[in-house]
Amino acid sequence: MNRFSAPKRPAAHAEQSLITVILDGTYSPGSVLPGERELSQQLGITRPTLRETLQRMERDGWIIIRHGKYTVVNDYWHDGGLGVLNGLFRYGKKLPDNFVTHLLEVRMNVAPYYIRSAVERAPEVIKDYLSRAKDIEDTAEALASFDWMLHKTLAMNSSNPIYSLILNGFAEFYQNMAQIYFSTAEARDRSLCFYKDLINTVKRRNPDAAEKISRIMMKDSIAIWQKTERQFKSLFEAKSAQGGR
Repeated sequence: MNRFSAPKRPAAHAEQSLITVILDGTYSPGSVLPGERELSQQLGITRPTLRETLQRMERDGWIIIRHGKYTVVNDYWHDGGLGVLNGLFRYGKKLPDNFVTHLLEVRMNVAPYYIRSAVERAPEVIKDYLSRAKDIEDTAEALASFDWMLHKTLAMNSSNPIYSLILNGFAEFYQNMAQIYFSTAEARDRSLCFYKDLINTVKRRNPDAAEKISRIMMKDSIAIWQKTERQFKSLFEAKSAQGGR
């Protein structure tokens, strides 16, 4: 029986089909994918399209292509790149336990540094953006959009351009998860307070204070997320399922 559904957009749907069967364990790390001819027939795509898909998946860390031999499923948790993160969200039926918490822990260790740098290097730009916080509509979608662009603005105005590249790798995932996070009034209120505190540090030209309150905010966001995840488990699963469509 054909494990793969017929694609509408060949390369994208081939990638989705392959990542799905990797994540559901049909092809676990270390296992060998079918040969190129068989795989292209199962996916209903041409062999050149399949090669393009496999090359992209190898770049992201899902597989290892052994030219002239076979293609092996990689240990993507250890050897994958940022593309694996988006693949896990978009195509996995269920995210691993504590997946988002782990991402927030990474943010807690990174964000305070680019926030401090941005406040130090471009206070007027940051102040201008934060001044719009008072006009944000009190909805999860509005807060998610504002928060994403705030972090983009902060990263872009820091001294290290790599921060922006890292954030860009999380773009789709970040905004989808942020809508779940901001579904509670507690999360929205806490972030609005943070924006007010942050703009005050900018006005005082105090990057040390900006870093300190950012670290506290990032820590608080983990606790709020964990509470939200428990309370809105069905919403979380629905958002995850939407990511795969």
